[in-house]
Amino acid sequence: MTTSTLEQNVLTVMQERRSTKEYDTNAEISREELMELLEVTGQSPSAWNLQHWNFLAFHNKESQERLLPIAYNQQQIADASAVIAVLGDLRANENVDPVFEPAVNAGMLSDEIKQALNGQIQAAYESEQFGRDAAFTNASLAAMQFMLAAKAKGWDTCPIGGFSASSLIEEFEISDRYVPVMLITVGKGMKEARPSGRLDINDLVSFV
Repeated sequence: MTTSTLEQNVLTVMQERRSTKEYDTNAEISREELMELLEVTGQSPSAWNLQHWNFLAFHNKESQERLLPIAYNQQQIADASAVIAVLGDLRANENVDPVFEPAVNAGMLSDEIKQALNGQIQAAYESEQFGRDAAFTNASLAAMQFMLAAKAKGWDTCPIGGFSASSLIEEFEISDRYVPVMLITVGKGMKEARPSGRLDINDLVSFV
């Protein structure tokens, strides 16, 4: 694939992604393909490469029906082929060893640099607010990557912020290490999603 073709394909996916709320209830996504999408999602960038995300996959109608009232009975929750709850890791600073130790062992990173990075990370995480902000920011990067990967594979998605985070935590026994960031429905749209208007980019950009 030439660079120009790659660029065109990526930009097309980004431009054609639309939030889809009406799904074909007969469309099924395999666990293998869902895991493939999530594996690509795991390649998202993150601060210090700490990978501040975790995913709860609703991949059967029973679990989606349990989720339905938590998401204020939005029908797309039940009709989608799957729903992904994107969770932010409030204690991503605990990922230092699993993230950096393989690079140290492979000779790609010195232990001194690892220790210096660890010092920066642990100091930052002394602030509870920093940990929460980092969880939301970095998990949101992963959420966007999931939606773009899904579109590239022919699936439609919709990010959902309208749900009860406390009910989700209680019903599905989510560890207090994680904070719910958003839900994402994924499936085959019943019709082309309505284009949404966009503010003029010239009103949103300032050059300094």
